[in-house]
Amino acid sequence: MVTTARPTLALIHTSPTLTPVFTALCRQHLPEADFFHMVDESLIQDTIRAGRLRKMTMRRVVEQVASAAAAGADAVLVTCSSIGPGVALAQQLFDLPVLRIDEAMAEVAVREGHRIGVLATLRTTLDPTTELLRQKAADANRSVELVECLCEGAFPAVLAGDTETHDRLLRKALLEDLKGVDLIVLAQASMARVVATLEPGALAMPVLSSPELAVLQARRVLVGAQAAERDSV
Repeated sequence: MVTTARPTLALIHTSPTLTPVFTALCRQHLPEADFFHMVDESLIQDTIRAGRLRKMTMRRVVEQVASAAAAGADAVLVTCSSIGPGVALAQQLFDLPVLRIDEAMAEVAVREGHRIGVLATLRTTLDPTTELLRQKAADANRSVELVECLCEGAFPAVLAGDTETHDRLLRKALLEDLKGVDLIVLAQASMARVVATLEPGALAMPVLSSPELAVLQARRVLVGAQAAERDSV
């Protein structure tokens, strides 16, 4: 009998708070695979300080992917939207699949919506998310209108421990500033918590968040690769 090793997913984070979130999602959606976490907070810290993703930081993203591959990963999922362009570079350099946290979400958004609201608390996250949406729309030959909403003040509030102000600003954006869009894209996965606090039916449009869609994409990549390997034996 021929046995095939379980595929392995590496998850690269810029915040340790994401490891329990993705552990739960991987256990739910990827029971047939192994996974491990890698965390480097300095990647996002440098990007926020600079106000942009620097070339040096992009090189370090590539180095993280190389480390994941050396550790035995069959696919890599990078869970920070702000370093997305660095992930796009890594996708060109490695044979193994390298996935962006927001890629699957962007594909769903341009398929299901025309006027798309994009909500973020950081410009360094908003810009790469909107650029990815435009790219996915062009790839799908779809015409979309992007309505950007930057909740200034929300990120400094949450850094200071003032989650009440952070959540209030996001609720206002969701309920007032983005009225009239077909759907809303959350550029930061952490904002999904605020959506869950709204009254049922408070939002007339669907809201897309990236973590679950990204893990489901990883499952398709890993299980599909494993099935192809079995077929070739």
